[in-house]
Amino acid sequence: MAQASYLNDTAPQRPKLMLALVIALHLGVGAVLLSLDVLPLPAPLATLMVRVIRAPSEQAEITPPQPKAVAHKPVAQSRAEPALERPLPAAEAQAPAAVEAPAARQIAAPAPLPVAAAAPPAAAVSEPRFDAAYLDNPAPVYPALSRRMREEGRVIVRVFVEANGRASQVQINSSSSSPRLDQAAQEAVARWKFFPAQRGAEAIGAWVLVPIVFNLRG
Repeated sequence: MAQASYLNDTAPQRPKLMLALVIALHLGVGAVLLSLDVLPLPAPLATLMVRVIRAPSEQAEITPPQPKAVAHKPVAQSRAEPALERPLPAAEAQAPAAVEAPAARQIAAPAPLPVAAAAPPAAAVSEPRFDAAYLDNPAPVYPALSRRMREEGRVIVRVFVEANGRASQVQINSSSSSPRLDQAAQEAVARWKFFPAQRGAEAIGAWVLVPIVFNLRG
């Protein structure tokens, strides 16, 4: 029992002894390492110097000089004294002075344009005539074959009448649809006499249309 109580009394002191042994061991190892220069000593720390600088004093605000206003003195304008009126002589006072006006430059008027002579009125032109009784123009011959075939129709012949009243050109202007009737009308008119066209008192050549009707009932 006594031995058991001894063990119980020494049990709480073991950790303390172990901690003391560990610390002593570390201290011994550290001393040996220091003696052998194995552990480097910490480098000396640089000293930080702080210098207090005084703030510059506020500079006085410099105000630029204001330009002085120069007063301009008004220059007194010299007034022209009115000329003293000189009494005019009685003759000058009654009659005003004559002012000569510059002579007006004479401008020659443009010459009148020549007036064109009025053209004489155009003389009236009359067409050639073929219906005058004194011309004695015979009627076209009715073709015998056209009579048997009962052909009828109207032919318009275009004729150029010379100044002497003769037909120089005879053309079919409008056909009757029958070549026989057209040819009979053209041959008859080519032998006719005409009263020529007139321009005033002058006979001239001109065209005229001559209608020819072929009718069996007539």
